[in-house]
Amino acid sequence: MSSPTIHGIIGYTITPFSHDGQHVDLDALGRSIDRLIASGVHAIAPLGSTGEGAYLSDAEWDEVSAYSLAKIARRVPTIVSVSDLTTAKAVRRARYAEANGADAVMVLPASYWKLSEAQILAHYAAIGDSIGVPIMLYNNPATSGTDMSVDLILRIIKQVPNVTMVKESTGDIQRMHQLHRHTDVPFYNGCNPLALEAFAAGAKGWCTAAPNLIPQLNLALYDAVLANDLTAARALFYQQLPLLEFILKGGLPATIKAGLRLTGLDAGDPRLPVFALDDTACSQLKALLDAA
Repeated sequence: MSSPTIHGIIGYTITPFSHDGQHVDLDALGRSIDRLIASGVHAIAPLGSTGEGAYLSDAEWDEVSAYSLAKIARRVPTIVSVSDLTTAKAVRRARYAEANGADAVMVLPASYWKLSEAQILAHYAAIGDSIGVPIMLYNNPATSGTDMSVDLILRIIKQVPNVTMVKESTGDIQRMHQLHRHTDVPFYNGCNPLALEAFAAGAKGWCTAAPNLIPQLNLALYDAVLANDLTAARALFYQQLPLLEFILKGGLPATIKAGLRLTGLDAGDPRLPVFALDDTACSQLKALLDAA
């Protein structure tokens, strides 16, 4: 199975909530999506870590997924994160995303119990057998508790035809070099502070929440990489690095929602138990945005 043309800057969406945190704010979601598309991102990835997919009920997840895909309306490719604790729930989400027009789905093998390699492989195989769109395998042990070795990733790619993309977020650049050497399957960087090195290692794109706040810097970095202008790429990367590090350290939903509020779009607060940024952190974020 060939992958859709997914490259460049892949923007995560947020899931806005009402001020009491009880309801999804679809109007704010729509405006945030329009902002991302207008900024020039090359693809959009709803319902990942930034989109608080793990904090939504099944009904809310369906609502956000269907609304996001309808709002994007194929203006750019979409990769919907369908990760869930059980294979059955992940399969349900994957089928729902496909039925509503997703170009691809992203799967992070999250689990309460530590998974064996055989269990991880079976999880991907079951999802792959249930849908006809490509899967982006997502490796992020910091959030899932599961670290897939390059050898395991290569086995999954070989045995699950739908797995045609890899998103690598360990922060280990050697993983990307190994993937580049051993497979033609495109890989994507999911670690903000590694963006420049990842592109140098051959990453096809950068999956990031940063375009909600600094899209032009993100896009300019990618353009400089494509032009093989290392001097410009280095300057652009280090210009945005302090903000990229702050976003990562402060937590994606909290920092991005605070930044959106500072730039004129109120998306509510993250859903508890995640706190919103406090006043001190918001001041730091504003200073970083002004500097960038």
